[in-house]
Amino acid sequence: MISKLLLGLLLCQPFLAHSEPLNVQEKILPNGLKILIKEDHRSPVVVSQVWYKVGSSYEPNGITGISHMLEHMMFKGTDNYPMGEFSRIIAENGGSENAFTSADYTAYFQTLEKSRLEISFKLEADRMRYLHLLEAELKKELEVVTEERRMRTDDQPRAKMEEQFRAMVFSNSGYKNPVIGWPVDIAAYKVEDLQAWYQRWYAPNNATLVVVGDVDAQETFALAERYFAPLKPSEIKPLKPQLELEQRGLRKMTVKLPAKLPYLILGYKVPSLNSIDPAHSNDAYALEVLSGVLDGGNGARLNSHLVRGKQIASSITAQYNLQARLSDLFSFEGIPAQSKTVFDLEKALLAEVKALQTELISPEELQRVKAQVLANTVYQKDSSFYQGMLLGVFETVGLGWQKSDEYVAKVNQVTAEQVRAVARQYLIEDHLNVGYLEPQPMTTQSKPSTLTGGRHAN
Repeated sequence: MISKLLLGLLLCQPFLAHSEPLNVQEKILPNGLKILIKEDHRSPVVVSQVWYKVGSSYEPNGITGISHMLEHMMFKGTDNYPMGEFSRIIAENGGSENAFTSADYTAYFQTLEKSRLEISFKLEADRMRYLHLLEAELKKELEVVTEERRMRTDDQPRAKMEEQFRAMVFSNSGYKNPVIGWPVDIAAYKVEDLQAWYQRWYAPNNATLVVVGDVDAQETFALAERYFAPLKPSEIKPLKPQLELEQRGLRKMTVKLPAKLPYLILGYKVPSLNSIDPAHSNDAYALEVLSGVLDGGNGARLNSHLVRGKQIASSITAQYNLQARLSDLFSFEGIPAQSKTVFDLEKALLAEVKALQTELISPEELQRVKAQVLANTVYQKDSSFYQGMLLGVFETVGLGWQKSDEYVAKVNQVTAEQVRAVARQYLIEDHLNVGYLEPQPMTTQSKPSTLTGGRHAN
């Protein structure tokens, strides 16, 4: 979390037009593997990340969640390293490791003392092409994923509602399906399904290796080439177009679930930086600033107006994913204050949107958001992991890692007039979706479980 002192100091100074250069070195091996290395010599640690261009938005109906399931199975061993060896070797060398799956990518990472980097390369190269998928292990992991889904979604009313909300919002986009998959699909996975998915997407020419830490770039390129260059590429056929159908009117839904509190979601369909016409790419950065004006700390409008001011909401957030691979949502999620309803909160949120469409935000609001963006950037550069994340995400969604270096400068160029313009263009009723969670009586069986995280759970 950014300290108030740092934010205050930034607010008192002219906003920097450019952040510190990324100083990233790139190499592409003959088999298609892209390698990105960023030297950071502040501590004798290195982070190694392998990013695959595949996630739940790539999946057809019938096998939803298979990218997430395969992520679990990637820890089940190869011919060279039996089950459990990968994690044992990393731990034995004082490292940590994990993985995550999203709608747009799947990533695996290790953090190690710099002299142990070769271990990461050796293990990741091996399972990139030589994973051993066994029926017995799949059966065990199906139980793990089913329980994970129960804890994270089925027993969590807000998560359950959000899942059903996105299924209503999107007609054709891969974002209509949950990352973890629908229960009926999870139950029907076969080893053949995972093997086909693995063979299709897990290949050097569909992956990016990101290394950040106390390393020499040229030595690291040579080391990576030693382990990854022998791997054969696959024929990666492009996905069929997944353009979302244009929404032509307001959509609303009510979800009835055992819950203690009502909940509201509003979602406007908007473009991401990746899906917008390049001639209008500044709109994506203006939407990013708009999100910060509404929900960028305690001084932002939603907290100051609706939580502390009018006391209509007990909690409220605004979200926009500039880095999404496909067009996504500009969304609001909130819980009404005691004695208020979801309809009161909906009315208040729409009034906030209307104000943004009619009045220019103040110079102070604009400067606050820009200072916060810079503070976040400075803060994240203290972490080798998040430096790698930034490169990996931008590269894997198709923007190119270089775009991450433009972020601060692009946000700095946004004007109050552009913020008002995108509010008028994109936050319109014909593209609006509304979801209400209507609480039902709680029973012993329906009481939400306490979410407990486990290794490799996503």
